[in-house]
Amino acid sequence: MAAVVVLGTLDTKTEEHFFLAEEIRRRGGDVIVVDAGIVGEPPEGVEISRHEVAARAGTSPEALAAAGNRSHAVAAMGQGAGAVLQDLHAEGRLDAVITLGGGSGTTLAGIAMNELPVGVPKLVVSTIAAGDMRPHVRGTDLTTMYAVLDIAGLNPITRRILRNAAGAIVGMAGVDAEPDTADRPLVGATMFGVTTQGVQAARRRLEENGYEVLVFHATGSGGESLETLLRTGYLKGVLDLTTTELADDLVGGVMSAGPGRLTAAAAAGIPQVVSVGALDMVNLGSPNTIAPEFRDRRLYSHATTMTLMRTTVEESAELGKRIAERLNTSTGPVEVFLPLRGISAMAVPGGPFHDAEADAALFAALKQNLNSDVPIVEIDTDINDEKFGTAMADRLIAMLAA
Repeated sequence: MAAVVVLGTLDTKTEEHFFLAEEIRRRGGDVIVVDAGIVGEPPEGVEISRHEVAARAGTSPEALAAAGNRSHAVAAMGQGAGAVLQDLHAEGRLDAVITLGGGSGTTLAGIAMNELPVGVPKLVVSTIAAGDMRPHVRGTDLTTMYAVLDIAGLNPITRRILRNAAGAIVGMAGVDAEPDTADRPLVGATMFGVTTQGVQAARRRLEENGYEVLVFHATGSGGESLETLLRTGYLKGVLDLTTTELADDLVGGVMSAGPGRLTAAAAAGIPQVVSVGALDMVNLGSPNTIAPEFRDRRLYSHATTMTLMRTTVEESAELGKRIAERLNTSTGPVEVFLPLRGISAMAVPGGPFHDAEADAALFAALKQNLNSDVPIVEIDTDINDEKFGTAMADRLIAMLAA
């Protein structure tokens, strides 16, 4: 019987959460209800109380309610609920987790559910699921369902939505995890359209040597997913050829992976070979959305909804410094590869983003700020040359074999 956890702030939407729990039971699920509310009288029929949840965050519902800081309370109860979910999963009592809510409930659920490994079904029925859910997904396999109506009592529409959600989570919980029949070590690689050929060359070499390569699209969410899997120990190594998300984080593009990018492998001691792929560009939106201060910059229309902007000399130098600072914290083997003839398909001589001065500033900042024990390999090709990707792959293979 599938074990499904119903997580909720049961000081609100109590009726709806218990209706959802009953619908899951009707479909054969074994339900554990976890209360993460902080005000009012705790409801009956809860398996894990709000006091247990708050205690895992080092506080109490009463203290959080008295403080009157809603944001802090949501964060604390999310942290406590995450610890509870981890325990239940470790004990074999959690096959899936589901919740429903608005902005605060969704935020709390995102914090908690992100503590579970990728592959454990996570479903959020939310009134904000039709909007930007990336802050809640945060690189994991969180599934969302739009609630259609505000969750304010049961009616024919909300009952149907919750029945659908119950069927979905019971179905997901009942899916047997298939073993990795290939039994090959997993490594990550980062790719963008303008670095595809280099990554493909590296992937071929890694696969020839017995590795399974997971390619992450460096669109912001892809970098977040990479960092998440590195933190959980899912990957044995990383070929981080495409670090372009750092440019968006620095300048204010739409594909930032946040300040945690390029930190997880360093902290975990996971072998990594790193390059500067697509740091020549920042991703902006459609032309009518571009900020005034960017309109006189070197721009390139990639699609009707996407404009690329060339990084400046100053931005390139700062990016080199930031990469160095993050790699200097590495507790495992790390090496940097620099392509001397272009850091993307657009930055090669004659390309729309070719800028020898900016590339030189990037390389100089890396060399100046990297610890002396971090090797730098310079290759007289562009980043998409097969020689470059293969060289990075060969170095990672050697690291993993050491």
